[in-house]
Amino acid sequence: MSSEADVLSPQAKAHSAQRGSTNAAGFTDYFDLDGLLTEEHKLIRQSIRDFVKKEISPNIEKWAQQAHFPSEIVRKFGDVGAFGPTIPTEYGGGGLDYISYGLIMQEIERGDSGMRSTASVQGSLVMFPIYAYGSEEQRRKFLPKLASGEWLGCFGLTEPDHGSNPGGMTTNIKDMGDYYLLNGAKLWISNSPECQVAVVWAKNEEGRIKGIIVERGMEGFTTPEIHNKWSLRASTTGELVFDNVKVPKENLLPGIDGLKGPLSCLDSARFGIAWGAIGVAIDCYESALKYSLEREQFGKPIGGFQLQQKKLAEMITEITKAQLMVWRLGVLKNEGKATSAQISMAKRNSVEIALHIAREARQIHGGMGITGEYPIMRHMMNLESVITYEGTHDIHLLITGADITGIQAFK
Repeated sequence: MSSEADVLSPQAKAHSAQRGSTNAAGFTDYFDLDGLLTEEHKLIRQSIRDFVKKEISPNIEKWAQQAHFPSEIVRKFGDVGAFGPTIPTEYGGGGLDYISYGLIMQEIERGDSGMRSTASVQGSLVMFPIYAYGSEEQRRKFLPKLASGEWLGCFGLTEPDHGSNPGGMTTNIKDMGDYYLLNGAKLWISNSPECQVAVVWAKNEEGRIKGIIVERGMEGFTTPEIHNKWSLRASTTGELVFDNVKVPKENLLPGIDGLKGPLSCLDSARFGIAWGAIGVAIDCYESALKYSLEREQFGKPIGGFQLQQKKLAEMITEITKAQLMVWRLGVLKNEGKATSAQISMAKRNSVEIALHIAREARQIHGGMGITGEYPIMRHMMNLESVITYEGTHDIHLLITGADITGIQAFK
């Protein structure tokens, strides 16, 4: 990640000194958004920022180039409190509010989207449904080990033939008296090759969608890895395959019935992405700004040319607008007022502006922008997944469209 403390050109140093408190949190707090945060928020953000700089940033380009998932990062995420920060402390979570959760996701994704995927799947898609819809016994059994990073979890919703239409799923459970018999398959599942626990959504004999916890070692349960990805290369992605898996009845989530269950989990995950994608935008913008002040052509830094200033000014404008949106969304989430449609809009907006900023930043970096010396191309490739998962870009547009017109275009 870029740092204002790095060596700049003389003109850049002078400019940095003149900016004063306008950018107290770095290059990107243009409207003094820190004034809206508590001291606890800022301490949490700084602790995660320090963690990312120490544990992720020095290694991420190598991991991405080698398509390597660093399994040791799971325990480290647990130690720093990145798993389930909004889950109550009695179950191993952080007991924090949603703005804290958003800031954690932002800082992790500044490091890498794949790393944020690892953390947000664990917290939003595995721990959240077990806490919200599980029995007390399930909470006590699974949440502390997931929070600490002893166990890694995944979320099984998307299928080979059912992505944007999860209600069409064919994965199913049958009541066999003493247990449920699970059959089917899930695809594009983050964390699956390394998981110990999978929260899986399947239809029962009546066609109702139920959540069930599947554990590593159950006979007939396999997790093949997906290879040759150009995106999220430092994240581990795979399938979930269920071939007559016998799942104990006590592993069924008792507190939810229907599609509302998985969709509520996606709301939590999308909220994290809305914050996280801004972290990517910040990293690309800061790298581009720093490079524009150091790279000289025609006798002056390229940041002195109008076209580069236009790019940079538009970047910081969009980042600021997105920051204000997710902060307000965080307030609404804390108050229990945030709607699914609002979360959907924020996810779509943050990823869209991040991808545009990454592309503009690549141009500012010139040929160097395609190399691993800078984070730009890695971020761009990652965002091509982020813009599709947890609801595609187009589906989120239609969610907003249905909300404002009252007419659903999906059917």
